[in-house]
Amino acid sequence: MIFLIGFDEKEVEIIKKTLKEYRVYGIPQYCRDWILQEIVEKAPKLEGDCNWHARKFFLMHNLEDTRVKEVLEKIKSLNLGRIIFATTTPTSLTWRLEDLMGEWIKEDEYFQELRRRKASRFYLDVDIGKS
Repeated sequence: MIFLIGFDEKEVEIIKKTLKEYRVYGIPQYCRDWILQEIVEKAPKLEGDCNWHARKFFLMHNLEDTRVKEVLEKIKSLNLGRIIFATTTPTSLTWRLEDLMGEWIKEDEYFQELRRRKASRFYLDVDIGKS
């Protein structure tokens, strides 16, 4: 199962066509206080627009590691902008969606900062090496 937040209708349709072998669901705003397990269980009955958050979240549930890699490659190739990718865990399934989204944002910012530092070290090493 794939869950989406922050994608517009056109993007959702593109994702569904690209991942036609998966069940893809948008999570509407009224679910933000729900426990993730409840969202997973009620997925087929969810109704409403998933484009309610400024960030894009792409959540994968019960996918094998090889499938996760395959899905990531397909979605990244669509160039839909910055997306926060996550997979469910036994622990995350017990969390409220709003709390999880906060954690995913923190993790994303942490990894973005690591990438910036790595890039700046690379350029610093290149500059020092030219001296």
